[in-house]
Amino acid sequence: MSVRVAVVGLGWAGRELWLPRFREHADFEVVAAVDADPASRQAFTEETGIPAYPAIDALTAFDIDLAVVAVPNHLHVEVAGALLAAGISVFIEKPVCLTSAEVDVLAAAERTGGMLLAGSAARYRGDVQALHRLLPDLGEIRHVSLGWVRARGVPRAGGWFTQRDKAGGGALFDLGWHLLDTLAFLAGPAAFTQVIGVTSDDFVNAGAWRAAWRQDEPGAAAADVEDTARGFLVREDGISVSLRASWASHQDKDVSLIQVEGSGGIVELRCTFGFSPNRDPEPVLTLAREGTTTRVALPTEPIGVEYGRQVDRLAAMLADPATRGQALAEARPIVSVIENFYASAGSARARRAVPAYQ
Repeated sequence: MSVRVAVVGLGWAGRELWLPRFREHADFEVVAAVDADPASRQAFTEETGIPAYPAIDALTAFDIDLAVVAVPNHLHVEVAGALLAAGISVFIEKPVCLTSAEVDVLAAAERTGGMLLAGSAARYRGDVQALHRLLPDLGEIRHVSLGWVRARGVPRAGGWFTQRDKAGGGALFDLGWHLLDTLAFLAGPAAFTQVIGVTSDDFVNAGAWRAAWRQDEPGAAAADVEDTARGFLVREDGISVSLRASWASHQDKDVSLIQVEGSGGIVELRCTFGFSPNRDPEPVLTLAREGTTTRVALPTEPIGVEYGRQVDRLAAMLADPATRGQALAEARPIVSVIENFYASAGSARARRAVPAYQ
């Protein structure tokens, strides 16, 4: 029997990323959608023949098994929490929530309601999985470098993505969450004992650095989030981590970089996460040991295959009681390190604002 799905939010992610994958999958049947915009609801129903509703209170656990939540970040807890409390399981894209307090809210809703599943695209990429298989050859992991740097990839200025009260933050929440989730996949989840971070906003209000693969029209409000976050972190297991997440830069390609240094070698993956067309033609994975660097063969994969692989696993995860609580256990240290990162960056800005001693 198919899992009955409702897509909540018909913006780019709901409409372009998740709707086609769930509609085409044998394990699922999309039976409803929810969106506050009447025009979006009408267009969706005319195109698909599937009913669309203005609010989630139209959805019940008698009719819906899984709600795919693709609403702006600041609505994640409100929407997902209400659905979970109603007994409907939820699949939510990153970021799961914006604060540690919101993790607690969702945990309480999940304990007595539906099951929460969280998106984590990068770990489903074939190149990231190939890197993971090389880790036993590295001995003890000492340091991990993580980067996702776009040449031009700022979301629509004036949209919710670039408003702190709606997005929670900028590139750190958007790209950095993927990097931190990838770190947990590679090295296991762990808390961080030290977090130093800085942010900058050199590109976020300049139209020339907008994302090439999104055709949004510019909004009216100026952005108040960072386009770049740079940090150095130390985990409780002693692994040090350097992190950079940038929506825009002066480089010519969009590049994601993962480098893991161990006592017995270094493995490095250069690729591009996401859908940007401004990428190298293929990912490159190398293993360096004792002065010799070897390139490791990787499978050829279409862009975005990792999102379909997530959907492939969801039905089995829903049927497994052990899945309950897992998403929030993984989200909690990520939310905590982002909170501490922004606190560190805020302290750095305050210090820069103090006039030099005369």
